[in-house]
Amino acid sequence: MRIVSEGCPVLLYLNLSHTDITNGTLRLLSRGFPNLQYLSLAYCRKFTDKGLQYLGSGRGCHKLIYLDISGCLQISVEGFRNIANSCSGIQHLIINEMPTLTDRCIQALAEKCKQIVSVEFNESPHVSDTGFKALAQCKLVKMKIQGSNRITDLSFKLMSKFWPHMKRISVADCQKITDVGLKLIASLDDIIVLNLSDCMRISDAGIKTFVDGSSGSKIRELSLANCSYITDSAVIKIAQRYCSTIYHLFALDTLGKQWKIKEITISECRQISDAGIKKFCIDLRKLEYIDFSYCHQLSNNSLKYLTFNCHRLTSLSMAGCSKITDTGIQFVAAGCTYLHYLDISGCINITDKGLKCLIKGCLQLRILKMPLFRSLKRAIFGSLGNLPRVQRLPSSKSAVHRTVS
Repeated sequence: MRIVSEGCPVLLYLNLSHTDITNGTLRLLSRGFPNLQYLSLAYCRKFTDKGLQYLGSGRGCHKLIYLDISGCLQISVEGFRNIANSCSGIQHLIINEMPTLTDRCIQALAEKCKQIVSVEFNESPHVSDTGFKALAQCKLVKMKIQGSNRITDLSFKLMSKFWPHMKRISVADCQKITDVGLKLIASLDDIIVLNLSDCMRISDAGIKTFVDGSSGSKIRELSLANCSYITDSAVIKIAQRYCSTIYHLFALDTLGKQWKIKEITISECRQISDAGIKKFCIDLRKLEYIDFSYCHQLSNNSLKYLTFNCHRLTSLSMAGCSKITDTGIQFVAAGCTYLHYLDISGCINITDKGLKCLIKGCLQLRILKMPLFRSLKRAIFGSLGNLPRVQRLPSSKSAVHRTVS
């Protein structure tokens, strides 16, 4: 680092993640890189709270606007206070996989860091609404926290009150978020990304309220994967409300009229039916990617509607869909000539008959993930292996992966 500091005094971006840097390195940063703006210390665990104090010594890293300290479990409340004293101009803060992160840590940081506009606290289970309330004086436009049972609808209330220009919200696997929270943010004007994956309490009512709100027609990405109470009713409402400004819709959507949609994920949405798939794919001529893994209720009919209408599909995932049979694979082989990726893991009713059709019809297939079933004969594996574009990948105990070169 000393050599770098001597040769690159105007360095703006520095990624030290997963290295064995110590307090001495942080002291060197403050002396040798006064113009540093982007710094990643993710998963560096040999520096201490005292080292963070060095960031403000000498010429200091006072121009720092981006800081990633994910996985730095050794940082205590005092360390966050040192960051605030040294780098008060931080705008983008990334603190993922930090089980030691608490509301007190965020409060210590927020005392002087008033310019924060985006935060990520994924896999930080001890962060609660109180931590977000400490950021009330900041001008947040992006918040991302996943896997926290302490985040409730109160955080959405804080958004509506303190952060009117919020654009990106991700609260995946935050089990206490409900339809009430969606009602609270329905008045926000600028939301373009909303990720509610695995928020099991979200239902059609909440989605309809949000879709009818100020940001309803502006959403670019909507993720509702594994929201088990969402049905075709919400899907149809989304299709009716959204304009062609949507580019990705992650989860259940009958976006039949949104012809620009290219990527859709509806995995684990168990109340989406074949009828919903039929409505959404009628005009989706440009669809390239779809994932409806573990939608056990979907059958060959869904594949029929997809393959008859969406000829540009390059990636198709239907892992765990036990109702899919050789008939469905025949639809894929006939209609998806551009297919590069196919995941049929857990599709227990597919036999070598279906795979033979796949080999003949999908000549551009590069990755095939499929199970080891008794219904599959050794001959079919031989057929795959003999294809010049297929090579083996390391296989798990339950599945065989084949990659096309």
